[in-house]
Amino acid sequence: MSLSNAVASLSEIRFYDPPYGEFGIARVLKESEGRWTPLFRGVGKGFSGVGNVIDTRPKLYRFLGASSDEEAYSKLLSALESPTSLDFVSTWQDLYREVDSLYDLPMVRYYEREARPYITSGVVVGAGPGGVYNASIHRFSPIGARKAVIRLVPRHLYHMYKMSIKQGREVPIAVAWGVHPLVLLAAASSPPYGVFELGVAARLLGGLKAVSLENGAVAPFPASVIIEGFITAEQAEEGPFVDIVGVYDRVRLQPVVRVERIYVLRSEALLHYLLPAGLEHQLLMGFEREARIWKAVRSVVPGVKKVRLTRGGFGWMVAVISLEKAAEGDAKNALLAAFAAHPSLKIAIAVDGDVDPDDPVAVEWALATRLRADRGLFVIPYVRGSTLDPVALNEEGLTHKIGIDATRPLDADPVLFERARIPET
Repeated sequence: MSLSNAVASLSEIRFYDPPYGEFGIARVLKESEGRWTPLFRGVGKGFSGVGNVIDTRPKLYRFLGASSDEEAYSKLLSALESPTSLDFVSTWQDLYREVDSLYDLPMVRYYEREARPYITSGVVVGAGPGGVYNASIHRFSPIGARKAVIRLVPRHLYHMYKMSIKQGREVPIAVAWGVHPLVLLAAASSPPYGVFELGVAARLLGGLKAVSLENGAVAPFPASVIIEGFITAEQAEEGPFVDIVGVYDRVRLQPVVRVERIYVLRSEALLHYLLPAGLEHQLLMGFEREARIWKAVRSVVPGVKKVRLTRGGFGWMVAVISLEKAAEGDAKNALLAAFAAHPSLKIAIAVDGDVDPDDPVAVEWALATRLRADRGLFVIPYVRGSTLDPVALNEEGLTHKIGIDATRPLDADPVLFERARIPET
């Protein structure tokens, strides 16, 4: 399944033509998110671009073949637990042309203080020690025609990199740019180490083709662009770039990638421009964590209505859980389960089933009318949270977490908490 096929299935597409200007694509992405899918023609010779492919739940659920939160969560969690094998293609190179330089690829900057154009939706597939493969999404920015710097956070690819460099070997990788959105969703997930995320994508798609590269890495097929190379021991400054919190990430030393080959589809190559901190970024990054919160909370409180990693918490650090509690303490158990399921979570709020977590005004109303701070608030001090938190106590994300029980006290008269409604005519 290709990105082009996925985009063709969407109903609301608007076409754009050059010239785009330095930040023109970013402005269109911001204007259109949550509204329509922009398709950019002529972003480079032989290239077109697209964005906001899965910036809303209806779009994501359509690709998943799901009609509800529960069905979508269940499909993703099932795929994470039972990935399937890939279908390797032996004859594929004739469909691609090779380009000489990373600068031949029409990357863009999205915000004014970003260091350089870069790829924001590249699926990086690494081949680690012991035959372990990992697929994940990482910022990838050129610092030369055949050199790039890659942002590695302390997760699986970082672990593979550290082990490999310690053993005196480089990490073979493929960077696939322009892939089916469910490949992106799988790559944004975090199954246990050793579970190959492309196998998760294969389960979600009902099959996924892949290619083997000369360096030992693999790539999903057909990707619009496949970059073959090695993560080396060399380091270079990376950033500033905008991460999901919508602020500029600090400049740091990160590993350098030595690029061996750059393959581009001979037919029009469709690139995916993913706006940092945009709705698509938030949904991709947070959806699997939301599913894990849903599963964990249901195990301690069966009456869960809805779970949301909120837009204000950029789909990552703030969760709202609506539930029907059977006894006092259920809400706090739900909040503790949420923190355990998603360690980057900083604030978790429990509300009653009549409060919609998608409505921030309704959540604030619950805080105003149902929270008793003396028994509804608790703080978990000095615990690891998100490295994206600008006020974390160190680079590992050490922080204090807050749980908020904004549910109605069961020992109070329920009439006092009934929401007034105007009857239908």
